[in-house]
Amino acid sequence: MEFKSIPLTIPEGCNIIVGQSHFIKTAEDLYEVMATSCPQARFGVAFCEASGPCLVRVEGNDADLKRAAAENALNLGAGHVFVILLKDAFPINLLNALKSCQEVCQVYCATANPLQVIVAQTEQGRGIMGVVDGFPPKGIESEEDVNRRREFLRKIGYKR
Repeated sequence: MEFKSIPLTIPEGCNIIVGQSHFIKTAEDLYEVMATSCPQARFGVAFCEASGPCLVRVEGNDADLKRAAAENALNLGAGHVFVILLKDAFPINLLNALKSCQEVCQVYCATANPLQVIVAQTEQGRGIMGVVDGFPPKGIESEEDVNRRREFLRKIGYKR
């Protein structure tokens, strides 16, 4: 077995969600979750089929995000993994709906940070072991940092 770090590409102004599912209809069902949870969002969904033709299945409402999600999924190359690229919405707006989707087994991450996915390569294929999301902490927040965090949450409408 060999471990690899696969960096994923996140287009400017987007968030990425990486997870694992289990069925060919995942792409369509994730499309429905996205469209009904955040109708204003632009997104691309890609799903790595793990049997039969083993294709990357792609859905979405934005051609560029569909293409980028498909390229990320193909680079990951891990069975039953999905990649969602999201613009004009935040993952917090739809994560619960995604987790409730019948096919979704797990969500590994939802981020806009630089992202590396750690995969194990075996003779059979690849599987996700975990993710490296962003950078390590530089310290503990000060009172000024607390105030900035709280102001930011109010600015983007998540707190009153």
